[in-house]
Amino acid sequence: MDTTFKTVASSYISISELMLPSHTNFSGKIHGGYILSLLDQIAFACASKFSGNYCVTASVDTVNFLNPIEVGELVTMKASVNYVGKSSMIIGIRVEAENIQTGVIKHCNSSYFTMVAKDKNGKSVTVPGLIISNLEEIKRFSNCIKQIDLKKERELHEVKFNHSATENLARFDHYNVKLELK
Repeated sequence: MDTTFKTVASSYISISELMLPSHTNFSGKIHGGYILSLLDQIAFACASKFSGNYCVTASVDTVNFLNPIEVGELVTMKASVNYVGKSSMIIGIRVEAENIQTGVIKHCNSSYFTMVAKDKNGKSVTVPGLIISNLEEIKRFSNCIKQIDLKKERELHEVKFNHSATENLARFDHYNVKLELK
């Protein structure tokens, strides 16, 4: 079986967009939902470029909003494949906003999307292997492995954990919650 491999660099995608008043929320900042839509678009483009196939979003694993984005700022999103499985890829995305008058750039968001490559019939297809070329790429790949392991552990916990056990319910006393079970 001849498996093809591609470099992380071959997946790089960057998009920039000027933030307009129509993109704002009720507080006058750029709406997080608008940013999520752009994130999904660049994740799709990155995964499709790398895999050579149509890709779908399997999960949005992490979205960390770090700083607000203002109207008039130039938002740049940079994406790359950080991890590949059989048919899935984890895409890392960095969002920066630049004040185009002062040149000041701030890191606004870091996100990770799991994308799955599909054929014309909607069946999952194998993606190329990943060539890792530097320590930063090793760090990103390793962090994805850890993220996958934590997700599996959470899923296993949900299956095995007895949520209504007396010991578990007693823990609720430490939280701002009132139990009124029927």
